[in-house]
Amino acid sequence: MNEAQVLLATAATVAVVHTVLGPDHYLVFSAMGRARGWGLAKTLRVTLYCGIGHVMSSVLLGLIGIVAGAQLASLVQIESMRGNLAGWALIAFGLVYLAWGLKKAGRGREHSHVHVHGDVIHHHTHDHEDDHAHVHRAGARNSVTPWAMFVIFVLGPCEALIPLLMYPAARQSQSLVIAVAVIFSIMTVATMLACVAVTTIGLERIRLPAASRFGHAAAGALVLGCGIAISFLGI
Repeated sequence: MNEAQVLLATAATVAVVHTVLGPDHYLVFSAMGRARGWGLAKTLRVTLYCGIGHVMSSVLLGLIGIVAGAQLASLVQIESMRGNLAGWALIAFGLVYLAWGLKKAGRGREHSHVHVHGDVIHHHTHDHEDDHAHVHRAGARNSVTPWAMFVIFVLGPCEALIPLLMYPAARQSQSLVIAVAVIFSIMTVATMLACVAVTTIGLERIRLPAASRFGHAAAGALVLGCGIAISFLGI
């Protein structure tokens, strides 16, 4: 294999490995899809859009840096700043969603009411979440959640793309730079979709008594955990 072939093979391998090792690339989508009842098709569609935004932001930054003759260290520093920003954005989103999920779970707690009709005494149980859900379902389609996830993933960098792949490719030819960017992007998004499909199907098979009530809170906690892992553990 010549140097160009090695670079293209490396691009594909790094794309798959960096996606699989980054649980925020797929667990976030599976958890949010399960909590919001999106179904596999919509979950994959949201993943596709976010994945494209995720890789294209780094590709565009790398191309601009190469054309402008920017120093590699400067681009790496920018990517690092973007990574920190994305991690804190996940933490903020996860905290807000966790708090909202806990509030929603509290409203979904069943309680009883006793009614007296003459000599007949009876009680019934209900929860305010189900009784009032019809008020909110009409606006569910306009949820800002997919847009928030898209913005966060656009902020998130593909750290390995610029220093390991695009700059070495730039020393040979412009066409190799484009080929590396295309291979890396396709493999990253494809791996995200595959991982999301597997984890979503797995979550659908898990039946827990409190899953419907605490699903949103659990999703928020998972997003929060991914943000903490990125910001403090460097995952």
